[in-house]
Amino acid sequence: MNETHTRHVLAAHQQHYDEHGPHRARNQLPPTADRLPTTVHEIEDRRLLRNHILGGVINQYRYAA
Repeated sequence: MNETHTRHVLAAHQQHYDEHGPHRARNQLPPTADRLPTTVHEIEDRRLLRNHILGGVINQYRYAA
């Protein structure tokens, strides 16, 4: 662990928070979203994908297209 590693971790967390994370001030919407995603009713037919950020400290989930 050194300063370069710490800066990388902080930059990755900031990018996730600024671009993808839900915000209380926006009614749990991420900054780039205009509205909440539609509800998926046929969940058995959808595959859930997980994206590890910072080695799994943060996980993003999305449905496969």
